[in-house]
Amino acid sequence: MAEALFKKMLEELGEDYKGIEIISAGTAAIDGGPATTHVVTVMSEEGLDLSGHRSRRLTSSMIKEADLILTMTRRHKEFVVSMAPEAKGKVFLLKEFADENIDVDSDSADILDPYGCSEEVYRECAEEIKEYLKGIIKKIKKEG
Repeated sequence: MAEALFKKMLEELGEDYKGIEIISAGTAAIDGGPATTHVVTVMSEEGLDLSGHRSRRLTSSMIKEADLILTMTRRHKEFVVSMAPEAKGKVFLLKEFADENIDVDSDSADILDPYGCSEEVYRECAEEIKEYLKGIIKKIKKEG
């Protein structure tokens, strides 16, 4: 959801932001798995079609090639750094990167994985992601 939402936000900003490549990958994803029904439904409410989305597992080469890696949870962040310790300086929680006042050691720093939950939980998760992506957009616009 974060990938699709962020791509849409950048697209809405126009030409100046076309060169930013956004790729999502899961720490425990199965390559080629489809988006869940709830993801497809919730993202369609945002005007996004994820029916053709296929998951991919995070690889060390993806970590190496990335300029910035944003994770949803502290556990994901730790996993990425354990895969590639040299990447430590470019790995952040989504909330941490969006808002420097976030306590990264707190459970509230995580965006919980809605997998297996109700459609409403997916919707709430999407709203939370959008809120923090807006913070990142502000940061990008300020630095750009």
